[in-house]
Amino acid sequence: MTVHQGGVATAAVAARRRILDANWPYQLLTFALFAAAWELYARERGGLLLPGFAETVRATAGLLADAELWRALYVSNQALVLGFGLALVVGVPAGILLGRFRLLERYTDVYLNILLVTPMAAIIPLLVMSVGVGLASRVLLVTVFSVVMVVVNCRTGVRQVDPSLIEMARSFGAGERQIWARILLPGALPAIMTGARLGIGRAVTGMVIVELLMVSDGLGGLILRYRGLLKAPQLYGTVVIILAEALLLISLARWGERKLTRWARTQTAGGAR
Repeated sequence: MTVHQGGVATAAVAARRRILDANWPYQLLTFALFAAAWELYARERGGLLLPGFAETVRATAGLLADAELWRALYVSNQALVLGFGLALVVGVPAGILLGRFRLLERYTDVYLNILLVTPMAAIIPLLVMSVGVGLASRVLLVTVFSVVMVVVNCRTGVRQVDPSLIEMARSFGAGERQIWARILLPGALPAIMTGARLGIGRAVTGMVIVELLMVSDGLGGLILRYRGLLKAPQLYGTVVIILAEALLLISLARWGERKLTRWARTQTAGGAR
């Protein structure tokens, strides 16, 4: 009986340690504090333009049952999927080539710096004047928003590959194709996945900004409509849904990153030991 009680106590301690080591209890606590502060502030200082947390939750649930929201999600995510897909198709090879060939980087580095420092909202009118108001302009803006993150991280990943591995492979007679397939691409994969994860967040930002500033359609159009009608709960609910979608996509990207780069974490842990 004493042995059994000791085993139960040990299991309880282990379970409590696993809970304390996990992130979700702290995230739930932070969210609860945020929701309570929001509700209290809205009751004390809020008004027509600041709904409470509970009212926003009810409005969000109502929006999820509205066909208009799903139509807006479909319209917006067309640009998101196409634009981010184009950013990956262009950004991953470009970043890898820039990381491998320094001469190519000399000619293109200034343009990357321009994309990094230029306020993206400033180029929306240029895109609209060039390609018109429609899906093409929204896709291009999402691509411009996200591609720079993909390129920069892919370039960094290639640069972080140990040069001694490349020299060793060459000393054993490996050709350029084998170096790419066996050393450069596997070594750069963690950074490539990081670039994709950061790029998806920027892609969601670009999707919403272009709809808010120039093309009043999709989720951005809903935000403008609810703002004009002073429907604050629905406005906040739409923003909550956009944030939830962004967090879901980033979580999926992080899950894919863990699955594809599990060997890198195992190798790092083995080196630490």
